[in-house]
Amino acid sequence: MSQVVIPDVSQPICLEQLRKTLSDIMGLNQITNLVYASVSGADGLSRRSDTQKEKLAVRHGAETVKLLLYTTIFKEGGKQMKDRKLQFDRKNHVLYSKPCKKEIRAKIALHYPAAEREATWEKVQRQYIDFLSDWRTDLGGKKNFHNGVGGTYDCIAIMSYYVVCKAVTSFREIEEMEENLILPIFRKLRFVDCNKPFWRKLMYKAFVRAKCGCDKWHDYEMSVAPYDKDKPIYYEFTSCPAAEFAIRHGLTDIMPALCNVDYASMELLRARLVRTTTCVDGCRCDYTICGDKDPYLKEHPEYRDKAGFRKNK
Repeated sequence: MSQVVIPDVSQPICLEQLRKTLSDIMGLNQITNLVYASVSGADGLSRRSDTQKEKLAVRHGAETVKLLLYTTIFKEGGKQMKDRKLQFDRKNHVLYSKPCKKEIRAKIALHYPAAEREATWEKVQRQYIDFLSDWRTDLGGKKNFHNGVGGTYDCIAIMSYYVVCKAVTSFREIEEMEENLILPIFRKLRFVDCNKPFWRKLMYKAFVRAKCGCDKWHDYEMSVAPYDKDKPIYYEFTSCPAAEFAIRHGLTDIMPALCNVDYASMELLRARLVRTTTCVDGCRCDYTICGDKDPYLKEHPEYRDKAGFRKNK
């Protein structure tokens, strides 16, 4: 069991100080308010009796407070804020996916001692709720396939983690988190070879079908060029809600870590992505896709720009 340092309450302190101390430890006002109410009494106290009660609380209640801290706050795993109790517009928004939650909590466990993990996760949850409080409500909720694992709302959750844990996380860690959400499905498709006409045509049809979903929800404004068997597949987004969100909240510095997974996903299909601009630093996000043996790639070598985006010349 992880060791816990309990504040020294052997010296006389006023009740409000005790309450604040408990709040500062973990930010769980529900627990400290309960202690405060139980000591002060439901009907209130006079100043004299309040002072007497405070002394009694410090003298005789220290062990009770310690027990509360151990059993409710500091125990292994801690007390969690339940996902189902998070207050946000569930009709128009969705909760982060379970795999995304698992990723974030795993990273928190890497950076924080056991006694701080639940409080840190709660901060991420609260940041997520705060982000959704004034976010657009026309993204389709659960009905929109873009809001699944690794999609728009998981990106918002990862950005929430980034805001809360910026001091300990890194660009590569954020990049890895998005990869862990997006790439598993592509690893199951490793039999696909986009050097072969059959698979390239099938991929084109998948993009056309995705465009129908975009046209329904108008979250990602997508256009797909007509198919040409002698040329790479081309499509582009002129609107991206994840990029829009990042720009709005001043989080564009982390967007490359969320976008670079597009390259990694194509590589698992024996394909390559050629990209020259994104919705973050330009007016569109372009996707030119060809087989990994296509001579077209020699004309467009890959590089990383100053922001960290994987791009092509």
